[in-house]
Amino acid sequence: MERTIESFRPCVVHIATEGPLGLAARSYCVKRGIPFTTAFHTKFAEYVNARSGFPVGWTYKMLRWFHKPARAVMVATPTVEDQLRGRGFDNIRRWSRGVDTSLFKPRDKDFLNLPRPIQLYVGRVAVEKNIEAFLAIKNDGSKVVVGDGPQIAQLSRKYPDVHFVGVKQGEELAQHFAAADVFVFPSLTDTFGLVLLEALACGVPVAAYPVAGPLDVIGDAPVGCLHEDLGEAIARALQASPSACIAHAESYSWESGVQQFLANIWPFPTDKFFPGPVSERKSGKADVSLAAE
Repeated sequence: MERTIESFRPCVVHIATEGPLGLAARSYCVKRGIPFTTAFHTKFAEYVNARSGFPVGWTYKMLRWFHKPARAVMVATPTVEDQLRGRGFDNIRRWSRGVDTSLFKPRDKDFLNLPRPIQLYVGRVAVEKNIEAFLAIKNDGSKVVVGDGPQIAQLSRKYPDVHFVGVKQGEELAQHFAAADVFVFPSLTDTFGLVLLEALACGVPVAAYPVAGPLDVIGDAPVGCLHEDLGEAIARALQASPSACIAHAESYSWESGVQQFLANIWPFPTDKFFPGPVSERKSGKADVSLAAE
């Protein structure tokens, strides 16, 4: 990590994960006095608790330590911001998300030749995603799971009627989204859920629980249903208008997300940490590289 950072010679670093890579980058930045920002993408404490039973409060104590030196802690939604402030985090700034509407768009429904309604889940197949709450629902139609993870062998044996199709990317992923009749998001711990926007951009309504993530992305918009009974949410979401779903997704642009990100890191020092040619460091423009784990 030290060699990577020094080869890039940054004026500021954005740390996208609290995992081993993030810890290494944080350590280097603190040691060298390089300003950095962080992002709070997932409810890491709740994930750890779901997998191991480790107390949520203890993990949040570690997370407060991790994020405290950051110039800004970026979060995607007001709900997450309120939750973090309640747990003692400060210096929180908003950074929303966007969806690629050139890829995720309405397509031929015949891509999936299965009994309808087709109910789709896309994401990691793991306990923290609460996927079994979806698979256990007894209703008409077909269930399709796109993704992989530690629970896939167990769940594919337990639910032989579910279509586990593995990881899909790019065009093939978009075709799976567009061929579905409803997108089901059973997670109780995600902070946003980009897959919600990808489904909506394809004209597919969303069924989810009324929790952080879906509440912020969907709210009371007529593009699906948020309900404590996930089966009821699926039934109601099927009545939503595809055109309303598309219009809602189009309100999330990558351009606005980039501008938010730049505002959160600007201004940064232009010549303090890795001095280079003045023409490169004082042009008034930022050379920004984004990476995600």
